[in-house]
Amino acid sequence: MKQAAVQGRSLWDDARARLMRNRAAVTGFIVLSIITLLAIVGPWVWPHEYDHVYKLNVGNAPTFDQWFVFGTDSQGRDLFVRLLYGLRVSLAVGVIATFVSLVIGVIWGATAGYIGGKVDEFMMRVVDTLYAMPFIFFVIILMVVFKDFTTGKPALNILLIFVAIGAVEWLTMARIVRGQTIALKGKEFIEAAEAAGVRPFTIIRRHIVPNVLGPVVVYVTLTIPSVILAESFLSFLGLGVQEPLTSLGKLIANGAQDMETMPWTLMFPAIAMMVTLFCFNFIGDGLRDAIDPKDR
Repeated sequence: MKQAAVQGRSLWDDARARLMRNRAAVTGFIVLSIITLLAIVGPWVWPHEYDHVYKLNVGNAPTFDQWFVFGTDSQGRDLFVRLLYGLRVSLAVGVIATFVSLVIGVIWGATAGYIGGKVDEFMMRVVDTLYAMPFIFFVIILMVVFKDFTTGKPALNILLIFVAIGAVEWLTMARIVRGQTIALKGKEFIEAAEAAGVRPFTIIRRHIVPNVLGPVVVYVTLTIPSVILAESFLSFLGLGVQEPLTSLGKLIANGAQDMETMPWTLMFPAIAMMVTLFCFNFIGDGLRDAIDPKDR
């Protein structure tokens, strides 16, 4: 009688099981999913528009009367629906700008690490040079230079924010991927591919990139909150999202101006940002612990 084959568990299956045992990470994922769902669906079903001005309800405190559950701002706009739009914009900036930095950083780091030699030396000196520039100063320069092209065009303005932040967030990603690539270069499966005549860029695409995804995924979850903070800082300075659109940073900036007379305009956006950032950090910590081979 033949015995049934014992099925082994892959490293990714083991990492997923370890992640599901991390209560903080699972809770963070559930809360973040609820926040994201509210940000996407909420404005469609809420009775107020994010840009509608209620002249008779300027600066109303939170109340269930007329469904101003988070109150109104200094211009008479419903704060709850504007908070949902702010979450939508901030999450979109965080995810898309991180994706831009992910693509650039992975390609740059994997190419430099695998090819090595003078190519690696040149590519990493470029990274070092960009590192020497103040991050937020570089982003502000880009925003100011192209501000005339985006004035009155909210969609183009948000696209510029994606590019500006993503174009400078890839530096650390490139260093991480380069280090992982150098560690993989001497492995047997890479040498076998080279002996078989596989082209370098095919090796990078098929063998290097899939094997560095573990650290990259962890770093991505930790990059998103830093990108959200960067966008919030730009909006706080008046260089981010343009009215009537809003973001968490824009809401916090407006709330800071009215915190003495209308504290709810600052309190609710600040709490929303804090909870969102905590969720991403818990998920990132959980992924790091689940993927780290030293904890197996």
